This record gives sequence, structure tokens and C-alpha cells, in this order.
Amino acid sequence: MEPSQETLTTHAGTDPAPTHGYTANKEAYLRRLKRIEGQVRGIARMVDEDKYCIDILTQVSAVTKALHAVSLGLVEEHIGHCVVGAAAEPDPDLRAEAIDVKVKEATEAIGRLLR
Repeated sequence: MEPSQETLTTHAGTDPAPTHGYTANKEAYLRRLKRIEGQVRGIARMVDEDKYCIDILTQVSAVTKALHAVSLGLVEEHIGHCVVGAAAEPDPDLRAEAIDVKVKEATEAIGRLLR
């Protein structure tokens, strides 16, 4: 039997609406992403204005580092919320499968970050 997405996301259905590990920090993530968005627009403006390539690359590096920080935060939130939540699954038959699914999701996400 495959665990439902709702069960995996809401810790055995104890929550009526799905929650995510980042929910408590959602506003902080949005602020960071808006700042990054502004940095990317600034890079586009630098290219448009024919700025020195090394200066542009410096800004690209800063954006990349900022995105990695957001990514690592989301991975940490996933492990702390979703993987731990799967471990709290009351049905032993679903628990092992739920843990496997959440750990595999984290592993694949980390793999994409490392490419």
C-alpha cells in the first residue's frame, strides 16, 4: 500500500491542511527570494549596460551563494519536518515506507543541488 501524499505531508492526517517544513519561516524565505530576485534584475541591468564581465560574474556568484543558502534551509526544513514526521507515522506498515519516500526525496534534492 502506497502512503498518500496527505499522510506523508500532514503526519498521519493529524492536520486538516497540508503543512510544509518551511511554513513557519515562509515570510523569511519570501523576503530572501525577493532580495535575490532584485539581485538578478541588477545583473540583467549590468549586462544591458555593458558592465565589466568580472563585476557581473561577482554578482552571479553572490546570487548563486544566496540561492544555495535558501536551498540548504529548505533541505534542513524537509528533514526536520517531513522526515521526522514520517517517522512519527503511527501505522508501522506505513512508517517505513513513508520514511523511505521522504529520505529519497531529500537525497534526490541534494543530488540536484550538487549538479
